[in-house]
Amino acid sequence: MDRPVPVAKSTLGVGGAHILGRTPSAPSGLDARSAAVLREIVEQYVETGEPVGSRTLSRRLPIALSPATIRNVMSDLTDAGLLFAPHTSAGRLPTELGLRLFVDGLLQFGELAEDERETIGAALSASGRSLEDTLAEASTMLSGLSSAAGLVLAPKSEGPLKHIEFVPLGPGRALVVLVAADGHVENRVIETPPGLPPSALQQAGNYLNAKLSGRPLSELRLIVAEELAANHTQLDVLSSLVVEAGLATWSGNARAGSLIVRGQAKLLADVTQIERLSAIQTLFERLETQETMLRLLDLAEESDGVRIYIGAESGLFGNSGVAMVVAPARGEGGRIVGAIGVIGPTRINYGRIIPVVDYTARVIGRLLG
Repeated sequence: MDRPVPVAKSTLGVGGAHILGRTPSAPSGLDARSAAVLREIVEQYVETGEPVGSRTLSRRLPIALSPATIRNVMSDLTDAGLLFAPHTSAGRLPTELGLRLFVDGLLQFGELAEDERETIGAALSASGRSLEDTLAEASTMLSGLSSAAGLVLAPKSEGPLKHIEFVPLGPGRALVVLVAADGHVENRVIETPPGLPPSALQQAGNYLNAKLSGRPLSELRLIVAEELAANHTQLDVLSSLVVEAGLATWSGNARAGSLIVRGQAKLLADVTQIERLSAIQTLFERLETQETMLRLLDLAEESDGVRIYIGAESGLFGNSGVAMVVAPARGEGGRIVGAIGVIGPTRINYGRIIPVVDYTARVIGRLLG
């Protein structure tokens, strides 16, 4: 299958305003009549999920064609690999290649209303909560607006910190609370050495806060490592282990971070075949892995704007019959600070979801940037 074609940032502006209302031209290799039939079949598939027959098309097409002519066009589109007939049905459904052609050349984008943009902005700018809670709200909101699973990926903070605190959670575990210079609060759970007393956690926090001076964690780790190597630190052995564990959790991989997925049940609601259920369960498992998080960031980084992956195109889904719409969240200077997206069945409402993801990515980019 051809490589996905990005929706460029220059053409998909805030809310998709620059391309809304366009009149799509027929993709290369399709005449206007074939393009009209393919577009109508895909739009009906997105709406109902059911095969579309020639009689239905003859009533809905903007051009006057007889059912016999439509059947001939559908046959040609089937031979071209753009449509297929499920089971013994006389109707047709789009293949993934047909969906790709539709998205690249025939799709008309829905417009985000002003009140929708205001709702998104207000939901993500609420003060008094942690960054992780805000990202979780973004994921839940995407799921609700798209009727699919929303995902938000935010790399771990690399900005300057003003406070670090270790809170004991029980044997072998502690909560690391990091307060960024801009006021954002992030929490992570780490493993601690067996038998570590709470006083060691407090001592480690005091030691690190004395060294912070607005430094990012990556720089702070180097300072701590140098002092440990030179035996200049006053920390005891247990406290130094906590320091090393806490910092390694945050700076072992600059691309690592939090992946939040909401609305997974909506993916399963459209599943009617046991093999697809198994494939989507595998997808959920992949979403839990570090490798998938890095791949999602890579996918977002490949384009300035919204990018659509259908079926196996992303390399994440195999042949699970799902699609993903993903966009990079960019902070100051265009730096990638996360990825925003939606995962759903291949019949997701692309025209509705693309501007939602695009606008949300811009809001999150400003938030994280």
